[in-house]
Amino acid sequence: MIGRTKRGVLLLAAGALVAAALAATAGARTGDSKTVNVGFIYPKTGLLSAFGSEEYNGFQAGLAYTKGQCGGYTINPIYVDDATDPTTAVNAAKDLIGQGVKILAGTGSSGIALQLAPLAAQNNILYISGAAASDAITGINRNTFRAGRQTFQDVLDAAGYFPPKTTGKKIVVFAEDTAFGQGNYLAVNTVFGGKGHTVSKILVPFGAADLTPYAQQLKNSGADLVFIAWAGANGTAMWQALQQQGVAKSIPIITGLANRGTYNAIGPLVQGVTLISHYVWQAPAKSNAANQFLISWYKKNVQDYPDIFSPDGFVTAQMICRALAKGGTDTSKQITALEGWKFLAPKGEQYIRPADHAMIQPMFQVQLNLNSASGFYVPKVTKTVPPGLVQPPVTPFH
Repeated sequence: MIGRTKRGVLLLAAGALVAAALAATAGARTGDSKTVNVGFIYPKTGLLSAFGSEEYNGFQAGLAYTKGQCGGYTINPIYVDDATDPTTAVNAAKDLIGQGVKILAGTGSSGIALQLAPLAAQNNILYISGAAASDAITGINRNTFRAGRQTFQDVLDAAGYFPPKTTGKKIVVFAEDTAFGQGNYLAVNTVFGGKGHTVSKILVPFGAADLTPYAQQLKNSGADLVFIAWAGANGTAMWQALQQQGVAKSIPIITGLANRGTYNAIGPLVQGVTLISHYVWQAPAKSNAANQFLISWYKKNVQDYPDIFSPDGFVTAQMICRALAKGGTDTSKQITALEGWKFLAPKGEQYIRPADHAMIQPMFQVQLNLNSASGFYVPKVTKTVPPGLVQPPVTPFH
């Protein structure tokens, strides 16, 4: 994922942050009994740091939005950098649990979330995964919830690409060789394969520097459609490699719209293409008070607009507040308080499915258009897909 030298530096830095976090935990326990320590583990550094920043800022906004609504409890966040590294994250979680923390949240990595979830069950604490999209998080255990969407919802957002009753098309999933990438392949194979199409995959090593060979392989695949699922920091380089090989000119592409920093790179390649979207700040209705609060908070505190994973952090704060307000510090009661909860989130109305803790939520479809005045590509929302149309299959608890 990252070079050994850089990895060592990041691990040392993360270890220092864990130590500081634990010191903060010890101090917080001596204060108000209504103050609850929450471990927020996220990729401040590493290959997913851009997404981690969005999740962190969204969480800050969510804390501000829910302040005073948590049943008299005050949330005391303890922030730990997982450095986009599973070992660092697991060690941090164990240390926090050892210090008595009963609520953990965060991470943008599916691989990390899938290792934190069993710890939650083993230690009977509440865990709310953030932006991690793996379908395997849903239903993994009753102690684990998710604040964001899952891969199956992305794929269902794109399920109508081919006309009804069309069969026999060749679809290639182009993704990184991670839990996220592999999860996308499984979901595309389930949805599109179930409609009579053939689905194969080209998985690229996470963080690969030279993407040209993989772009060439994709170009020569003979695909009728490419489904791209990319979450790494080299997203711009990936699109440049595809452009150099002329992939977009020869094969139709379906992909999720990533964070705003990629718009100008992807914009020229996807003109006229409908992009599936987890969130853009322009998509929710203007009457949505949660989204308007998120936008205002960002303008004031970040001098920018919310990005793709900002609502995941925001919803994490909403869920923690709900758990405390209705369940106090009892984990079992917190779980019951979240199951079946319907609430207004920045994306719109959302619902936590009791059977497996899937987060039922709206999805969007957009196009990227060039704003001639600014010279930047901006999203135009073409469709809001209601939550009922993007419900993943129920996955009973393990």
